[in-house]
Amino acid sequence: MLAGCSEAADDKDAKASPSTSASAEKGVESGGSIGVAGSACELPVSFELAKDWEAESIDSAAAQDKGASGDAGDLEDEIAEEVLDSILRQGPVAAACEVDAKPAGYVGFLRIWTGEAGDDDARTVLEEFVAAEADASKAKYSSFESGGLDGAEVEYFVTSELLEETKKESAFAVTTPDGPVVVHLGGMDTEEHQKMVPAYELAKKTLQKV
Repeated sequence: MLAGCSEAADDKDAKASPSTSASAEKGVESGGSIGVAGSACELPVSFELAKDWEAESIDSAAAQDKGASGDAGDLEDEIAEEVLDSILRQGPVAAACEVDAKPAGYVGFLRIWTGEAGDDDARTVLEEFVAAEADASKAKYSSFESGGLDGAEVEYFVTSELLEETKKESAFAVTTPDGPVVVHLGGMDTEEHQKMVPAYELAKKTLQKV
């Protein structure tokens, strides 16, 4: 399921150069795109998915309404709503789409989060997203431009008390007139994460406003 909350360190911005041929550069074959009307996930932005990665839309509002309904008492409803909120929201954004890497042979997801339109820039949105990640640390931020959008990117580490290990995660964010978008890559562990980075880079470098 989707992850939750905590704090992260900061770092100096570094400018990343965009690529005009992400698929060729990273050796990743495109399997189509999401974001536009009629695609698996309709978003404020569109981007290409690596071949065999499968996208599924998430309706956070509907899931929360369903979780808080039923015959349970007010306290049970409140607890259920809080649990769902911790799963479906992270900082200023809510889960909107999940792209499963398993059909391509990896263990992990690209998760896309969206939020309400506001005045925060991409860096601020991303900082708040990471701050809401449990046991996050050593965050290093950079900036990038893709498809006419100015974005912020972060690499950081998350420590699992249950598994007693630390793993690497990545995310990037952009803002649009329809609100911010955060694209996050996790993975079972750092090794698996690194194997999926080319698919993440493909998404970032084919990013366009819808």
